Amino acid sequence: MSEVYAVRRTRLRECCNAGGSAAALVSRPANVRYLAGAAPEGAVLLLGRTEDLLVCAGPPDDRSPQSRPDESLRVHVVPANGGDATLAAAGLAVGQGADSLAVEEHHLTVTRHRAIHDVAPRLRLTGIGCAVEQLRVVKDEEEISCLRIGAEIADQALGELLESILVGRTERHLALELERRLVDHGADGPAFPTSVATGPNAGRPGHRPTDRRVEEGDFLSVCLGATYRGYRCEIGRTFVIGTAPADWQIELYDLVFSAQRAGRESLAPGAACRDVDRAARQVLDSAGYAESLPGLTGHGVGLEIDEDPQLTPTAMGKLDACVPVTVEPGVHLPGRGGVRIDDTLVVRPEADGGPELLTITTKELLAL
Repeated sequence: MSEVYAVRRTRLRECCNAGGSAAALVSRPANVRYLAGAAPEGAVLLLGRTEDLLVCAGPPDDRSPQSRPDESLRVHVVPANGGDATLAAAGLAVGQGADSLAVEEHHLTVTRHRAIHDVAPRLRLTGIGCAVEQLRVVKDEEEISCLRIGAEIADQALGELLESILVGRTERHLALELERRLVDHGADGPAFPTSVATGPNAGRPGHRPTDRRVEEGDFLSVCLGATYRGYRCEIGRTFVIGTAPADWQIELYDLVFSAQRAGRESLAPGAACRDVDRAARQVLDSAGYAESLPGLTGHGVGLEIDEDPQLTPTAMGKLDACVPVTVEPGVHLPGRGGVRIDDTLVVRPEADGGPELLTITTKELLAL
């Protein structure tokens, strides 16, 4: 993997050089990890004029392979334990003869920006923009493999829960059980707080589990994800509890399923992000649910659960091959509940079989 991280840093260096900076300071943790292989707490990465350094406030914890930085990258530990790695990195940049430093202005606070000026007044600070985030959009096959394993873990945890008795248990209890099962099956942890929503809460985006108990006839919507070696995937499903679904539940479910399928089938290299959103949104809009729709149909995933690209009505840009995204339309009817269906897929060309579905738990409307 050392060669992979070195290539990533070279690509970023080329971006910085094109912008007139011979050195760069990367401080956003996910970006540090992408370029260095690990991101110890408080660490920053210096792309220097003469040497790249991972600058840490204390010695990195190397007890697990996932926390060990790229072995070809020298680690500089700030002498005073608990010191400021960002300020130390600025000083090291000056020591390497840099007169300008590209920084992640969207992550660096104003206070830290001023502190860098105080310790290195002759160092001209420029913006690096979201250059690293853009490099992260297209994944290599090693990254996709991590997402694929995370999806398998999430599928397994969800499948086991569906085989257990659900009636009478609280949303909060079910969410905690799912997160425990994720770890039991090898995940680093949940990719985000697990959402379990029942009855009138079902289908609500971002619902935080409550002490409401599962009841017969409820819609039960679940959204969870696993983190594996830092990479995060997402799956969402909706079921009916304990009895045959009512007609309105079948109709709503079939509608959301059709919208989700339209979104999935529109994923292709070169497809406009807004067109993927439109494909799913039109199905629900034509059925009269325009007011109930979330702001997006999906988003990229990777080292963070919400990355570019964004699949929204106003999104700019087009999809590339090897970009993992979610497709997650849903409808929530206040007071009644709703449906959400969410998959993680990888954009692939038609010659390679089209979009690769990573989350494979059935999308059939099951009565549990």
